Amino acid sequence: MQTAIDVTTEASEFLELVRQETGAPGGGRLTEIRSEVQRTGSYRQTFAELEYGARVAWRNSTRCVGRLHWKTLTVRDLRHLDTAAAIFDGIVEHLELATNGGRIRPMISVFAPRQPGRDGIRIWNPQLVRYAGYRQADGSVVGDPMHVEITEAIQALGWRAPGGAFDVLPIVVQLPGQRPEVFELPPEAVLEVPLSHPELAWFEDLGLRWHALPAISDMSVEIGGVSYTAAPFNGWYMGTEIGARNLSDAGRYDLLPEIGRRLGLDMSSERTLWRDRALVELNAAVLHSFKRHGVLLVDHHTASRQFVRHEMNEREACRSVPGNWSWLVPPISGSTSPIFHRRYDDVTNRPSIEHQPPAWRERPR
Repeated sequence: MQTAIDVTTEASEFLELVRQETGAPGGGRLTEIRSEVQRTGSYRQTFAELEYGARVAWRNSTRCVGRLHWKTLTVRDLRHLDTAAAIFDGIVEHLELATNGGRIRPMISVFAPRQPGRDGIRIWNPQLVRYAGYRQADGSVVGDPMHVEITEAIQALGWRAPGGAFDVLPIVVQLPGQRPEVFELPPEAVLEVPLSHPELAWFEDLGLRWHALPAISDMSVEIGGVSYTAAPFNGWYMGTEIGARNLSDAGRYDLLPEIGRRLGLDMSSERTLWRDRALVELNAAVLHSFKRHGVLLVDHHTASRQFVRHEMNEREACRSVPGNWSWLVPPISGSTSPIFHRRYDDVTNRPSIEHQPPAWRERPR
């Protein structure tokens, strides 16, 4: 648990960072913060502090390859919302504004921070849009196997699940000391892209789709000693996140065997590289489909080059670039990426975006 000294120290370090990078004065502001922390154990950040802190938290995110665009992050200050229903309305508005008809906008919606000695607001969902996973009697899963546990937790709250392969999970909001509340997302707030292939007519028969917006919603944003435990944020997808992970991982939708069969590949041995060939065609379908439907998405080669530009920009600003190499290198054609040949220090700089334990495991229901 943070003490008043911890909060004041982190606030001082953050204000110094802001002063160095923007020229904003910090002396008088720190005096105000010290006084407020002594009275309440925390302090309310100005919008300018919140905005710059959220952007720098993205800049410091070691797993994100899209950090070139950190300065463009739109920050929505929703700290005044104090009911689960109002927070859900803010989430729906986030989806609509950030999706922007397919012209994705990087955005974060910041709800009230954790108060001293209390839990913070939690959004149960790992992302604002994710697909349910239903465990079957034979051990198989309909839908996304990654989300079986949260699907069962939401069903325990009374959600009547449809049982399909691409059912959008409802949003669960839990306020401190209160029971979680379940809200169905309106269909018009969730843009999905049906997947087809530029050359393979049968691909559309697979009935695949994916949601347009990757909005992470279960992590906290830590800024100057203040912890925002509910602050969903998004950039846009890199194609391989969908084609080389979500739809192809053995622990997810595991589509490579089906695509390999449809392609007529020799699957008798790994030496035929049937997985690789199926993987490339799946990723080609994702890139083709998002472009066809006018939804912003970046390919992994372009994203890698953009990250190198980000490194150059940071070097010119006399800043280092922390990174988790295994997340930055794309999951296909890794050695063709300029990032493959570089090394990064996987360190946590503040402000930061932090993992939190799944809320449905931590909270009484």
